[in-house]
Amino acid sequence: MGNPFGLNSTVTLGIVSAVGRGHMGITQYEDFIQTDAAINPGNSGGALVNTNGELVGINTAIFSQTGGYQGVGFAVSTTMAKPISESLITTGKVIRGYVGIGIQDLNQDLAMSFSVKDSKGALISDVKPDSPAAEAGLKQGDVIVEYNGVAVEDGVALQRMVTSTPIRTKVLVRVIRDGRERDVTVRVAEQPDDSKIAKVGKSEGDSAFSGIELEDLDQDTARVLGFDGNRGVVVTNVKPGSEAEKAGLLAGDIIQEMNRRPIKSVQDFKKASSDLKTGANVLMLISRRGSALFLSVKV
Repeated sequence: MGNPFGLNSTVTLGIVSAVGRGHMGITQYEDFIQTDAAINPGNSGGALVNTNGELVGINTAIFSQTGGYQGVGFAVSTTMAKPISESLITTGKVIRGYVGIGIQDLNQDLAMSFSVKDSKGALISDVKPDSPAAEAGLKQGDVIVEYNGVAVEDGVALQRMVTSTPIRTKVLVRVIRDGRERDVTVRVAEQPDDSKIAKVGKSEGDSAFSGIELEDLDQDTARVLGFDGNRGVVVTNVKPGSEAEKAGLLAGDIIQEMNRRPIKSVQDFKKASSDLKTGANVLMLISRRGSALFLSVKV
């Protein structure tokens, strides 16, 4: 139901194609219902109801290459919308749980690099200073496989769990660190207004370094790229069609580590690269637009 093109009380019919859609790049927090019911400009905020007339979602977005309806629409589920509406009514703001980590999904190569048996779980790419995660002892490179007794499938699943946890709740988090499982107790806090916490990065594919140009990082460049550190080298150019482009490296990325070894200069990068054997997988830590991200790159 909605108001497409100013046409009041328009009703369209369809089926639910999928639930729990994430990684869409539409919003920071995603738990979408996918439907083929027509959603057009003006439908956003309208109701998605089932055959019993019960509200199941709020129409939000479409996937389209033309700007018009193409059979793929998305609605925010009521499981996400209801707590938000209740929070707005009672407190006047949205309150979400916060632990202070940046996370990304695992792929097979990253799982191998972090001694994880499969690609399920969420990889911690960043731990915010003085955050609940830092105080609890969580570390960059930990893989979260269980949150409060529930298995973690991927980064999106963990994000939903954390943000929906009541603040001041103590939760047991199971991580894999250096190939061993350990349990850590974390006290969930309220997410700061300017927080980018639990931003989910996407794990990229494999290949080699060829086709990139690098420069040492200076303070001005770091500021422009939204990087608050002083360690790393800047990727200034990636040759189109090169192996580096296929690996997922982008101009503007800041390479901070290779195989957990700090990279402070182009000279460090060259030295680390010279020790690599053809066919080896290299674990790289980069900063992209202020967010940390691990890449597994095959040489």
